[in-house]
Amino acid sequence: MEEDLNSRFSQKALEDFKLIDMAVDGDEQAYAKLLTRYKRPVYHMILKMVRNVDDSEDLTIESFAKAFKSLHRFKKDFTFSTWLFRIATNNTIDFIRKKKLHTLSISNTYTDDDGQSVSIEVEDGSPNPQEEAIKAQKEELIQVFVAMLPAKYQKLVRLRYFNELSYEEIAVELEAPLGTVKAQLHRARELMFDLIKNKKEHI
Repeated sequence: MEEDLNSRFSQKALEDFKLIDMAVDGDEQAYAKLLTRYKRPVYHMILKMVRNVDDSEDLTIESFAKAFKSLHRFKKDFTFSTWLFRIATNNTIDFIRKKKLHTLSISNTYTDDDGQSVSIEVEDGSPNPQEEAIKAQKEELIQVFVAMLPAKYQKLVRLRYFNELSYEEIAVELEAPLGTVKAQLHRARELMFDLIKNKKEHI
C-alpha cells in the first residue's frame, strides 16, 4: 500500500498524508501545519468565487472547520488538497446560492499538487431543499468555536455569522465605530483559526 501511494502521489501529497495520520492520532501540530500550508490557497480560491474579502475569510474558516471535523474519514484515493478544495468549493457554492451572488468564476478549474486538472462543477437550479439543514449544521459547527472566544468577541461574531449582518449594521447595532468592528472581527477570526488548529477535542 505504501509503495502504491509513493508511485501515485507527489512528495507534497505524501507529506500531507503523514500529517493527516498524525492529526487523526491527536497531534495538534499536524493540524496547524495543514492549516498553514493551505490557508492562503483556499482563501484565494474562495476570493475568486465571491470577490469579497470579509466573506472569503469567513468561508475559509468554515472550510477548515468542516475538513478537520471529517479528517478521520479522509481516504488516500486522491490528494488532501483536492479533497480540501472540494469541501471549500461546495461550501462556497452553498453560500453563493443563498446570497444569489452574480459571479463569473464558479465554473473555473484548478490544478492539484499532482498536476491534475480538477473541474469545479456548479449545478444550476432552484434553491437546495437542504439549505436549512446545511445552515443549521454550519451554525452548530461554528458555535463550538464562538463559545470558546473571549466574551467581548462573542456577540460580534454571532451578529456576523448567525444574524448575517454587514459590518455597517453591526456598527449600528453595537453603537461602535466601523473601524473598531472591523478590527475586532479580524481578531476574532484569528482566534477562531487558532481554536480550529488547537482544540480538536471540542469539535
